[in-house]
Formats: sequence, C-alpha cells, structure tokens
Amino acid sequence: MNDDDGSEQHEHPELAGYEPHDSARPLRSRRMLLVMRLAVVLGLVALIVPGILTSMQIASVTATNGCSVAVAHYYPLAEGSTARFDLAGPGGFGWQCYAIDVHERETWVISLGLIPRAPGFGPPVVPA
Repeated sequence: MNDDDGSEQHEHPELAGYEPHDSARPLRSRRMLLVMRLAVVLGLVALIVPGILTSMQIASVTATNGCSVAVAHYYPLAEGSTARFDLAGPGGFGWQCYAIDVHERETWVISLGLIPRAPGFGPPVVPA
C-alpha cells in the first residue's frame, strides 16, 4: 500500500526487510536431508516393529491355548498338542492345531483361523 507521501506501509510489520529465499540454492544440504530421512525411517521402524512382535506373540499364545483346549475336547487320550501357522495346511491358511499321540505322530484337529480364537466345539470325535 502506498500513502500520498510516497512511503510504503506493510500490512505485516514483522515481515519488514524480509527477502524471499533464493530458489537456486537449496534450503538444506544433502547430508542434512539424508540424516532427516534416516531419522524418519528409524522412527517409523521403532513404532511399527514392537507392535508386530507383540501381535505375533499374543497370536502364538492364543493359538497354543486354544489348541490345547481343542485337543483335550476332541482327542482326550492325546499326549500333547501343538499349534503352528501354516500357509497351506489342512485347514487352509492360518493357525492349525495338531494332536500328538504316544508315538509322536501329529493328527490335525481344527483350524484356528488367521487370527487365532477359542475353538467352537462340535460333537467329540472318538479316536480309533
């Protein structure tokens, strides 16, 4: 804005004397950009990895507990149980439950699903 006397007034006095950044020269050096990118990547990894590891541990414990309950229900004479994550198991993709007999043979019992859950029970199976 110009007054009648020819002096210029600024709408924002705090910007008086400000000159815009020269676009030919970068604002930050390449080294500083690399350090900032590395810090962002490390921060994201530090946020995501513990969540993934915790979820995997909880899923493993849930599958083991659900499998032991299912084996006790369907195969009461089994010596033990094991739950593992199979990509192409007998019950499809996800956590599979197996009963272990006295000869350490594994028999598939039920699929616990991609996210393991407590098994829903049907009629008990009497092993032959």
